[in-house]
Amino acid sequence: MLFGKINLVLWITLGLSCTFGMGCQPRTIPETVASPSNSPISNSSEVMTSPIEYLGELKIPTGFIFQDTQLGGLSGITYDSERNLYYALSDDRAIQGPARFYTLEIDLNPLVVTPIGVTALVDQSSRPFPTYSVDPEGIALTRRDTLFISSEGDVERGIQPFIKEFSREGKELQSLPISDKFLSQNGQGIRNNLAFESLTLSPNKQFLYTATESALVQDGEPANLEKGTVIRILQYDLTTTQSTKEFYYLTEPVQTEPNYPDGFTIHGLVELLAWNETKLLSLERGFTEDVGTSVLLYEISLEGTTNIQSVESLNNLDLGNIQPVQKRLLLDLSTLDIPLDNLEGMTFGPELADGGRSLILVSDNNFNPLQVTQFIVFALTLEE
Repeated sequence: MLFGKINLVLWITLGLSCTFGMGCQPRTIPETVASPSNSPISNSSEVMTSPIEYLGELKIPTGFIFQDTQLGGLSGITYDSERNLYYALSDDRAIQGPARFYTLEIDLNPLVVTPIGVTALVDQSSRPFPTYSVDPEGIALTRRDTLFISSEGDVERGIQPFIKEFSREGKELQSLPISDKFLSQNGQGIRNNLAFESLTLSPNKQFLYTATESALVQDGEPANLEKGTVIRILQYDLTTTQSTKEFYYLTEPVQTEPNYPDGFTIHGLVELLAWNETKLLSLERGFTEDVGTSVLLYEISLEGTTNIQSVESLNNLDLGNIQPVQKRLLLDLSTLDIPLDNLEGMTFGPELADGGRSLILVSDNNFNPLQVTQFIVFALTLEE
């Protein structure tokens, strides 16, 4: 692993496209992007005009040390437009260091990422979170200058998920209530490491959205090569701090077949990002052992979607009276022809010169020396 100053020679040897703190050359994607063959909107003879343009990427090797912590595990990121800063959440379970988030400066042209601070998370009594007691995944900035953070918990250790509000200094302020249907108990609830991976606030900051990464035990099975998995998107009203709605979202199936029987596969919803009050972006990420990572970016609409909060189980549910979340594929990232790491975090950045929005994705390197922390930047234009 690398410590202190980054070894740029190693980066060049590995064939990485950019060096940390140096510029990436802009690059565009084709004007049309084909939908995956198993997408519900796909047609073998059709392509869609893409409102998204790839601008570049930057990679930080595993082992980079910043302020006595290993920078890695970045599973969520949010933009502070008032300060032009980003807060990137590490999913370290207080093993490599304290539960924490990093403050970053990100310049887009050329692409440069500069860590400028690290903030440890502490509970309401200002005590650090014990090892394995937290699995931070999603982060969102409020208009009160506080941060909501979601944790997946740990089913195997009997630790439940949470959604908590923290000060920008890292101190816990409050917890949002979570319905019993999501808690791992009595043979139902979240699956291990497949809980609240995503977190986003609506532009008016009234609603907070999160979602399970995969189906609750009582709702169905994880995704496989034949079908996707059923997701519940939760909407919290922050004026009451209560969860008021849940929406039915179906992911795509596993995108690539393993090279041998019983090879590990997974596909789920890892991030949400609100564009306006009813339109969001969703990031679906999959992995197939010995094959690699797949990432699909969707525009989704909650308009007219049925509230399923009162439905205790979605398994074998008659969908005749349920309007699911509508999806439109924006980009299959495999078309970029760059190696994809374990992308999990997504945020808008500043407005671009042409009026479009910058969109930044970041990967969780799992603190694995064979992986990297990858930043990918796009220009995005969506109709209101």
